[in-house]
Amino acid sequence: MTAIAESPTPRHTSRSTSTSTSSRTYSRWASLVVLCAGTLMTILDGNIVTVAMPAIQNDLGFSGPGLAWVVNAYLIPFGGLLLLVGRLGDLVGRKRMFTAGLALFTAASVLCGVAGSQATLIAARALQGVGGAMTSAVVLGMLVTLFPEPREQARAIAVFSAVGAAGGALGTFLGGALTQLVNWHWIFLINLPIGIVAWLAAVRVLAPEKGAGLGKGADYPGAALVTSALMLTVYVIVGAGDRDGTATALLALLAAALFSGFVLRQARAARPLLRLRLFGSRLLSGANAVQVLMIATMFGFQFIGALYLQRVLGYSELATGTAFLPAPVAIGLLMLLLSARTIGRFGPYRVLLAGLVLITAGMALLSRAPADGSYAADFLPPMLLMAAGFAAAMPALTGLAMSGAREEDGGVASGLFNTTQVVGGSLGLAVLSTLAASHTDGLVGGGAELLPATAEGYRLAFRVASLFALTALALAAVVLRTRRPEDDEG
Repeated sequence: MTAIAESPTPRHTSRSTSTSTSSRTYSRWASLVVLCAGTLMTILDGNIVTVAMPAIQNDLGFSGPGLAWVVNAYLIPFGGLLLLVGRLGDLVGRKRMFTAGLALFTAASVLCGVAGSQATLIAARALQGVGGAMTSAVVLGMLVTLFPEPREQARAIAVFSAVGAAGGALGTFLGGALTQLVNWHWIFLINLPIGIVAWLAAVRVLAPEKGAGLGKGADYPGAALVTSALMLTVYVIVGAGDRDGTATALLALLAAALFSGFVLRQARAARPLLRLRLFGSRLLSGANAVQVLMIATMFGFQFIGALYLQRVLGYSELATGTAFLPAPVAIGLLMLLLSARTIGRFGPYRVLLAGLVLITAGMALLSRAPADGSYAADFLPPMLLMAAGFAAAMPALTGLAMSGAREEDGGVASGLFNTTQVVGGSLGLAVLSTLAASHTDGLVGGGAELLPATAEGYRLAFRVASLFALTALALAAVVLRTRRPEDDEG
């Protein structure tokens, strides 16, 4: 009789525990959706402008060099502020930083959309860069905190990486579609409804974080040094083609001096912005170095590949965007369906190497694309190879990088990882586009016809990009090699 009388209590407790666990699980995955939505906006915006550049130039009267500032005005504050706002997110609360960044990014997007002058558009793009940095810098730190268990974390990172990777190519498609079917203003105005919904969801769904407090790590002199150094570095990279070699070298030396000053400051500061012990982590340092080369390869492919389709194969803006769509579809499906499973079985190190092999092979094949080539034979197969490689490599690399940071450094580690993405993308764009243009000009100056010379310039860029990928593969094989079986399990 006693057992019967007491039996409802354990069953009720079990149901309550089960309901509570389900609620927490739902809340975490709902939070992941919100984080992905915010990230998708910033990634879309980084790519959506590319195809619309000629229309913006015609409408607002930009010169050739001046048009580059539509991109540069976004990249410089975005890349320069990631590390700082990542650390501030640890101090004031990552949710606060994320939601404030969403609000600023959305407002700046509207300003871009209604811009009627060059100065207004460039200023609004700079504000977008600030908002994008605030939103992006803290996301990975929030993600690894939400999903501490290795297998769930691998799944969450796979979803997040799929959204980010697909967003890049989706931005190219939307840029072409909106510009051709409506006008270039809508590539920015489309962020308004997305931003409002994402902000409201973030306020409701994301768990509040108090943060450590500004008094515990607000190294403002260090912040000024590293932000100036990063902004100058991005400026040097993206503007290298518009300056002579001497000016570029002097600016690069100044950036190096600022970085040196920052390192000295961090070694002596009582509450450093960036604890130098972070770089003692082989995984964190190695993963960031590999990422610079891998992103340089992929970003260079996306930019030069779009030019190859338009200027060599004669594709329109909409056709170019559509031609890239198989890549995000493949990346999304592979990351969502296979990434976490393969990382759980083989370990992130082996999956990363396999992905880098595929990226290298795809770039090597693309470097053979001729002037009379076809999309189906010469562009699509290499693109799908690189998509499969990126789908394998990016989640594995992200997991390795974030596993090298302590929880209290999650925001700054996330900011650092995102910073190397921007540096890698800027480096790939600057180096590969400059090489392609200079080689084409040299061939045309020597009497070659424009179309074959243009194709040869792009082939040179693809060959150099394949060397980037090969170097990333070699570096990952040596530096990120796991020493124990449990390391391979993430």
